[in-house]
Parts: sequence; structure tokens; C-alpha cells
Amino acid sequence: MASHKPLPCSVLALFFAASLVSAQLTANFYNKSCPNALYTIQTAVRSAVARENRMGASLLRLHFHDCFVNACDGSVLLDDTPTFTGEKTAVPNNNSLRGFDVIDSIKARLERMCPQVVSCADIVAVAARDSVVALGGPTWPINLGRRDSLTASLDAANNDIPAPTLDLTDLTKSFSNKGLSATDMIALSGGHTIGQARCVNFRNCIYSGTNIDTSLATSLKTNCPNKTGDNNISPLDTSTPYVFDNFYYKNLLNKGVLHSDQKLFNGGSADSQTTTYSSNMAKFFTDFSAAMAKMSNISPLTGSSGQIRKNCRRVN
Repeated sequence: MASHKPLPCSVLALFFAASLVSAQLTANFYNKSCPNALYTIQTAVRSAVARENRMGASLLRLHFHDCFVNACDGSVLLDDTPTFTGEKTAVPNNNSLRGFDVIDSIKARLERMCPQVVSCADIVAVAARDSVVALGGPTWPINLGRRDSLTASLDAANNDIPAPTLDLTDLTKSFSNKGLSATDMIALSGGHTIGQARCVNFRNCIYSGTNIDTSLATSLKTNCPNKTGDNNISPLDTSTPYVFDNFYYKNLLNKGVLHSDQKLFNGGSADSQTTTYSSNMAKFFTDFSAAMAKMSNISPLTGSSGQIRKNCRRVN
């Protein structure tokens, strides 16, 4: 199993603080019940990312969209049933969210090894971390022991996941509603350094916007026609799209692809932090790791709440 670089003290301090909030989550939760769980997840993620670099961003985004809807509880993985509509068809997710098959494959392996022990919510959290590491990014500590939700919320997915059209004030509020600071928001936005965006989400910027670099807009138009191609994708970091680095912030100094990205360097309160990250990748990595550790602890189900699903797509 690959070794990771030592974690900065600030990340460890935040991790232990989060441990107090989520006392039933622990880093060694599966040490006895499923000792090879983390290695199994890591191996599967590395293989998936090696097959398709884009999968790294997809797995990171899957965790983000899970945590922002009520809790980091695996609800995003549930298929529709006769009694509720899941989150997969929500506007931010439909024809966009990916990685479900990778999570299914990992879950199947773990069920053969340790039946009904490792939760789908924990798999998603660990897979996101391992995806970032596989693409050259930082690691972060993860408390484990989340349990899986018994339902999902289409309405919450439509309302709580930040839209790419938000201005800085609304972006900050959206993250604040989840207990995340403005600093966390700007750092977590750096996940876009390996992300892709659908044409429908940036078409208005490149054809009608006045706050985007002309050459960038011109290059994006080749894969995003004015009237068609809604699901065509383009990288949010046009310099190193499959490397987790700080080029996303470097590019923002010349304007980003999405409206919400552009607001991180637009004469407002986010400018200073964005500028710092553009020239100091180590600082970005430290803050990103701390913010991810914090986000992964949003309202987890523990103890007797929820369940450990046998199949991540449906409740037992």
C-alpha cells in the first residue's frame, strides 16, 4: 500500500476537533472488523483512475454531492423506488454525476470479504480521498463508521448543492449552511482543478458573458455550440486537467469557465485567497485537506441510525 506524506499540523488539529463532534467515528473503525477495507478501496480507485483519468474527479464530486444533501450518508447512491425519488435525477446530478459503477464494484468486493460491515457512505468518502491522491493531490485523515441512509431527497439535492450560476455571496451562504467557512469554500472549489463542466453550465458565459477571457471563450465554443451539445464537456482547468494542482487558481487570474468560478477572482473578498493559492500550492493543499476532512464529517449517521447497505443502490 502506498505511503502518504506527513499531514500538516493544521489538518491534524482539525481532524481531532471533528472527532470530538463525531465521537462515534474513528480512524481505525475497520481495523478489526475489516482490516483490508482501506487497501481494497485504494486499489480499486487507483485502477479506475488509471483506466480513465476523469474518474478521479467524478468520485470526488460524488462525495461532495452526497455530503451537501442532508449528510455524508450515501443517499446519493440510491436508485428511485415506488416510495421515494432518489437524488440521481436532481438538476445538479442528472446526466452529470458519475462513478456509481466504481462504488458498486468496491462494495461487492468488500461484501465478499466482510459482509455488511463497510458502509457505502464510508466507501464514497475514502474513494474521494484516494482519487485526489491518485492524481497527485494531498491526502487527509478520514474518520470512519458512517452508516447509510434509509432514504434520499430530490428536493434537498435540487436546493442545497451550489449551482454554477451563483455569485460569491450566495456561494458563501451555501457553504455556511453546511458549517463550512468562506475559506473552506474557496479551498474546496479547487477540486475543479481536475473537474469537467457540461456545455449547458457555461454556454451563457462564453456567448453572452463579459467576464471571461476572449481566447478561453473562443476555445470553449469549439465544443459548446450556441444551441446544441448541452452534455458536451470541457475541463475547468484547461492547463493540467488530469493533475491535482493549483493551476485552477492560476487560470482564475485570467477568468474561469463557470460563472461561480469567476467570482473567486472578481474584485471581491475571495481575491486574496485565490491569489495566494495561485502561487502557493502547498498552502492550497493544506487548506483543501482541512476543508475535506471537515466536509466529510457533515452530520454522519452513527450508532443505530441508518444501516449498512448490502447494495449501495437500495436499502436492505
